[in-house]
Amino acid sequence: MRGVRWRRVASQVGRSVAVWAVSTLTMLVLAGILPEFRLRSADGDSATDIAVTAAFGAGAFGLLSAVVWPLLVRLLLLVPALVLGLLVFFLNGALLLLALRLDPGERGTAAPETAVVVAAVMSAVASATGAALAVRDDDAYRRRLYRLSDRRRRRSGPPCPASPGTVFLQLDGVGHDVLLGAVGKGLMPTVARWLDIGDGARSTHRLIPWRTDWSSQTGASQLGILHGSNHDVPAFRWYEKDTREVVVCNRPTSAAELQRRASGYAGHGGLLAVDGASRGNLFSGGAGQQALVLSIAGRRSRENRSRAGYFAYFSDPANAVRTALSFAAEVGREIGQSTRARLAKQRPRVSRGGLYPLVRAFATVVERDVVVAAVTGDMLAGRTAVYADLVAYDEVAHHSGPASRDAQKVLERLDRSLALIEKVAEHAPRPYRIVVLSDHGQSPGETFRSRYGLTLGDLVRAGCGLPVPRRAERTRSGTEARAAVRAALRIPVEEHGEQHRPTRRSEPIVLASGNLGLVSFPDVTHRMSKEEIDARHPALLPTLANHPGIGFLLVRSDEHGGVVLGAYGAEIPLADLDDNPGPLAAFGPGAADAVRRTHSFPHAADIMVNSFHDPADGEVLAFEEQIGSHGGLGGEQGKPFLLSPLGFSPPVDEGEELVGAEHVHRVLRRWMRESDGPQVPMVSREERAA
Repeated sequence: MRGVRWRRVASQVGRSVAVWAVSTLTMLVLAGILPEFRLRSADGDSATDIAVTAAFGAGAFGLLSAVVWPLLVRLLLLVPALVLGLLVFFLNGALLLLALRLDPGERGTAAPETAVVVAAVMSAVASATGAALAVRDDDAYRRRLYRLSDRRRRRSGPPCPASPGTVFLQLDGVGHDVLLGAVGKGLMPTVARWLDIGDGARSTHRLIPWRTDWSSQTGASQLGILHGSNHDVPAFRWYEKDTREVVVCNRPTSAAELQRRASGYAGHGGLLAVDGASRGNLFSGGAGQQALVLSIAGRRSRENRSRAGYFAYFSDPANAVRTALSFAAEVGREIGQSTRARLAKQRPRVSRGGLYPLVRAFATVVERDVVVAAVTGDMLAGRTAVYADLVAYDEVAHHSGPASRDAQKVLERLDRSLALIEKVAEHAPRPYRIVVLSDHGQSPGETFRSRYGLTLGDLVRAGCGLPVPRRAERTRSGTEARAAVRAALRIPVEEHGEQHRPTRRSEPIVLASGNLGLVSFPDVTHRMSKEEIDARHPALLPTLANHPGIGFLLVRSDEHGGVVLGAYGAEIPLADLDDNPGPLAAFGPGAADAVRRTHSFPHAADIMVNSFHDPADGEVLAFEEQIGSHGGLGGEQGKPFLLSPLGFSPPVDEGEELVGAEHVHRVLRRWMRESDGPQVPMVSREERAA
């Protein structure tokens, strides 16, 4: 322990000396460039005297900045953030003039306006240098969080209860097998230590897979986990005939409506309804403390705290510099990786140009840093339950592939975030149990468009006898990261070509959710049956079912209630799927139950389309521009994980499977009762009806 303490002291001293040296050099360079900034007397001085003056001035300026600036900030707390940011430059200039006057040799002079410029440059260089040296120093970052949260806790009042709190960390898109593979490769030492793969007797956590619903995407999974119901969420995006609107899970208005419906259907406020915090999620979970939550991003009221997390985080200049440097490095990393993939003619591959490097950097750096800081603040404030979503892996895997080197590097950095949160828990005012889970996995594969040269929409138009464009248009990818960027910048989340209300009612609406497609006919007010579709477009269902890129179709049937269609005329009634799975056989156990459940949804599409799936390599064909996708059935996308402390009861009995997001919600709620945490009132639909 003593050796560790001395290493920390030596590291801090080394960083301080390095910042001082760089600041001294910066001052010398500026003195040579700016005519109204001098470090020598009128009679001239030796190079040694000039260097000593620069060193003294840089040291005095740094010391004054460290001592005086916090006092000034306390006096200016009521000043708006933008005004305070502008005042920084003038106050720093005044501190520089004071530092020069403190020089015993009285050699340094500067005009007031020049002092502002010199101070600004020196502050930027010193901050960049210090942050660059501490970017990988989580100890320094953690100590800064301790100081901030300690001040917050002293103001908060009553002490925390002694019962354990629970932190739920969602690693978006990380499949069960991907997590095990990363642990086996040494990429996630924190998770490996928790599981203690080498000697299970010393494990602190248990790891199990769980199976998603047919709609294997964050909207359906997180709604079910946080609010206890994902009923009537057939996909990531779908068309509702009664409202004549397209619902998209990562659109703020849609997320708010889905949350309202789920709360009403489940009969309670959510998993986090009592002393909870929701960070970086699509939905609130009923939490009183919310930041970066999409379902409240569309509000325009004093209660809207969806962007409060960004302001709270970036109001600390050290956080801003740390994240800005990492952001720039991540942009450069993505440009280098995409260029290398393009030169190597890597296949499969999707476009990674335009603004994507910035979106990726936002997801893997900004969103991660802000959410982790919010979670550590919640822990140090003693909140009972915290649920946070880290979307970094999901965003990178969509464009680089679930098993790519790019995605594995993200897993390494996410493991460091887990280690940081674990360390913070040691200093929290109450014990914490850390649960890590994912909402879905990702399945690799080419895009439908790149393999066949047309989109699902083109294929539907051909089957309907409508003109097909000569050049297939891309189906843009909709991810949580893009929605978070738009919400942070107050840009409406409205994807290209996607409208709330369709304009031409006679043409089918074709929407994609990973490798799940939905076809709706907006001019028919009810869900059309197979017989009605055949009468209207006799070639449509055979065209889709027999295409090599299509795995199966689900349609309503006047005769059987619902049928699954496949190639070569396969037509299996839903009631017969257990005995004769037909085209569902390739999708593994549970596929029939998932399809039957979705068929019961009021807003299931006229035609539900699931892409081809190769069980040998787990490949699916995304209807969006993604080489790692999720949203339907097939492969790793439907097999996320749940990693929980051994102090909790087993999630399921031996031999039982954990199936569906609503089942996961019930498990998490039970664990919170075991920790004497929030008691979420659960009333069955039958009891409410009575």
